[in-house]
Amino acid sequence: MAKRPKRHAQHEEHMDESWLIPYADLLTLLLALFIVLFASSEMDAKKFDQMVRSFNVALNGGVGVLNQPSPVPLDPLLAQQTIHKGGQEAERAKSEEEKKLEEAVRKETEDLKKLQTQLEGYIQQNKLQDKLQTKLTEEGLLITILDNALFDSGSAVLKPEARKLAAEMAAMLVPHPKKVTVTGHTDNVPIHRPEFPSNWDLSAKRSVNFLKVLLENRNLDPTKFSATGMGEYHPVAPNTSTEGRAKNRRVEVAILRDLASPPKNSMAQVSTQ
Repeated sequence: MAKRPKRHAQHEEHMDESWLIPYADLLTLLLALFIVLFASSEMDAKKFDQMVRSFNVALNGGVGVLNQPSPVPLDPLLAQQTIHKGGQEAERAKSEEEKKLEEAVRKETEDLKKLQTQLEGYIQQNKLQDKLQTKLTEEGLLITILDNALFDSGSAVLKPEARKLAAEMAAMLVPHPKKVTVTGHTDNVPIHRPEFPSNWDLSAKRSVNFLKVLLENRNLDPTKFSATGMGEYHPVAPNTSTEGRAKNRRVEVAILRDLASPPKNSMAQVSTQ
């Protein structure tokens, strides 16, 4: 009996398919990347963080590039609450400062109003309504004294009644230790006298002389006082009439506020004719 020939084991050639594994991983990563890019344009921070964590777990077991610290807060809601809380604290601190400033402005305004009321009482009592005026402004309390209440025409020597006025005013200023400026003004009529070559000289000398009488009160601090002559260059009325020129010949005493920029709604403007 003839022997069958031995079958030789046929070794089938198989293609190496190990490259499919990294290829599939690459496709998966690309898909994940495109999903992230598409979704991030319409996604809030919380959803983005959740998706990042999901991809890390699914693709890399929780480790890898996507698991590195993200610039997006892990808890956007908590971060938002923290920012909101910080903003509230800043607003609260700002509000407290504004309240303190408003209270300080209110008290300062009340003090100046009290001084104005005292001056108005003196004006009424001595029938000086046509010679003295008071006005409360953003800069402080302005007292305007027409020159005929203080000086003779072309003179810088205070009248006796003017010295009394200055003494009364000084006594009222003692409880208000603020900066005070005394400013002299004239009309535009030229003056040519040996002691006053110009209106500059006359206005400056008048302001200094009135200031000296104020400071005869030893309870006032001279370092807070100053005197200035403005001549004819700051008129309050046209110099074309006798009445206008009379208004321009004046001495202004300004009791200045301590606060540099008080709120407008805290200011009052009151005048006494």
